[in-house]
Amino acid sequence: MKALILTTENIEIQDIKKPIPKENEVCIKVMYASLNRRDQWARVGLYPGMTYGCVLGSDACGVVEQVGTNISSDWIDKEVLINPNQNWGDNFRHPQKNYTILGMPTNGVFAEYVCVPADRIHLKPTYLKAEEAAAIPLAALTAFRACFFKGNIQAGDKVLVTGIGGGVAQFVAQFAKAAGAEVWVSSGNDEKIALMQSKGLIRGGVNYKVKDWQKQLLEQSDGFDVVIDSAGGDDFNLLLRTLKPSGTLVFYGATLGSVKLDMPRVFFGQYTIKGTTMGNDEEFAEMLHFIEKYQIRPVINSVRSFDDIISAFDDMRDGKIFGKVVISL
Repeated sequence: MKALILTTENIEIQDIKKPIPKENEVCIKVMYASLNRRDQWARVGLYPGMTYGCVLGSDACGVVEQVGTNISSDWIDKEVLINPNQNWGDNFRHPQKNYTILGMPTNGVFAEYVCVPADRIHLKPTYLKAEEAAAIPLAALTAFRACFFKGNIQAGDKVLVTGIGGGVAQFVAQFAKAAGAEVWVSSGNDEKIALMQSKGLIRGGVNYKVKDWQKQLLEQSDGFDVVIDSAGGDDFNLLLRTLKPSGTLVFYGATLGSVKLDMPRVFFGQYTIKGTTMGNDEEFAEMLHFIEKYQIRPVINSVRSFDDIISAFDDMRDGKIFGKVVISL
């Protein structure tokens, strides 16, 4: 079968042996898979626990083709999503030490077939097309936990979502809007802000490349109850200036690096800063229920053939995409 393999030099499509489900596993014929930033970080050797020779990819929708021992044959021919969590553990608040995510260090979904434990699969939400469903798992789970367990977003809250070009940020905006919050965004691209406005998802937004962008946000919103960020860097302290007293800043990435924190502003403002990534298995199920309840659809940039997956990685690396890139297998 065809699979995208991480080598010591780069990534390449190779022919490898089709997996056979072990006890308590299912074998899924992958229909569609989608890219995440973690795939690119792994490509360039900047992800923890690097395992070369691994099949990358965490997000997929497919059809159960075969089941291992102890698994009901009723699953066969069912369209399913895969929960990419592996070994979260029993503590709701944080994963255990041996926690990993599908696609690094274990073989992931950028392949014609993948085997996973049967307790990792969920039926595809009925209202979604298979290519839409493939864009859900990792980004939507991260967004769901950031919004509700960490951000505690409530109806009527004012919420700022930074870097709206990213898949997680787009889910955050949709989830917050569905929960009854007023949503603002930032981006380095005015067209991305305009696209979110055209979808009716946001109240406003600013280009963070413009001088005093944080002042513009304050003028628009009068301050935020919750800010959800993925970039970090020098702008992190400027985000603090947009918070209302006792506001919460949640971050799930640091693409612009770490920062010397403006600590007096934090304690005088009674702010709460929380880090987050992914989410536990209960949250995955709750997230699927939430998106079905509110009929939330991912923002899809494009659906591309498996032969074009490496160029899709390049476009993601170069910031040329808005929304999720889905790969057809």
